Amino acid sequence: MSTSPALSRAIDRIDTSPAFTEVDVAALNERFAGASTLELLAAVLREKLVGRVAVVSSFGAESAVLLHLVASIDPATPVLFLDTLRHFPETLAYRDLLIERLGLTGVVNLTPDAAVLAARDEAQLRWSYDPDGCCEIRKVVPLANAMADFTASITGRKGFQSDTRAGLPRFEIDHTDAAGRLKVNPLADWSTDDIAGYFAEHDLPAHPLVAQGYPSIGCSPCTSKVAPGEDPRAGRWRGWDKTECGIHVPGEDDSEGDLPPEFDPVF
Repeated sequence: MSTSPALSRAIDRIDTSPAFTEVDVAALNERFAGASTLELLAAVLREKLVGRVAVVSSFGAESAVLLHLVASIDPATPVLFLDTLRHFPETLAYRDLLIERLGLTGVVNLTPDAAVLAARDEAQLRWSYDPDGCCEIRKVVPLANAMADFTASITGRKGFQSDTRAGLPRFEIDHTDAAGRLKVNPLADWSTDDIAGYFAEHDLPAHPLVAQGYPSIGCSPCTSKVAPGEDPRAGRWRGWDKTECGIHVPGEDDSEGDLPPEFDPVF
């Protein structure tokens, strides 16, 4: 197998300028095939294998696992939390609890631009008629701006979470980012049993909404309870042809239009 010159250099690090390539990704996935999650994270965080990295965390239902793993290696790792200003109060309290419990010192709260919100979501109802546009201004743009300081992000995504995430690799190109940054998914092959076992082994606190029927937790207006047997993410944007917010999979084009003329809201 051929490898990129960057991967064959003595320092064994990828040249992150100007962008990662599919060759880099293939080499990384081959190198860490069979490696433990901790081995992978240690190489990424301690050895700076892929440059300057930030964890992107929703502080959601399963977030404690990845955050605990990261804290065990370097609790000062930058952790980017998208505070959309529409989170459940329980999520914000859970964020604060995990920060204290795990000793995380690098958490950064990213909020949407106030001027943009005033211009494009003054009534705070954009989620009800244009969820892609709401995610764009509250999540996608703030994260894209923050990622300008990093070469790669670490996510807590897992293959079992939905059909759209099945077969998720450990390393991939961030196709939402024109700069070609890398996305690292250290829990890609973890199962529900793996997650539950890790919570139990390390006595990690659960998100308070999980026991109430929310296995996947986003913004409060767009998150509903999930019935037994449903896809864990079935409660996200229920009733819409939408499964991702756009920070992992590109969403629909966000036009500047507001309510369509025929729209008759019922709240």
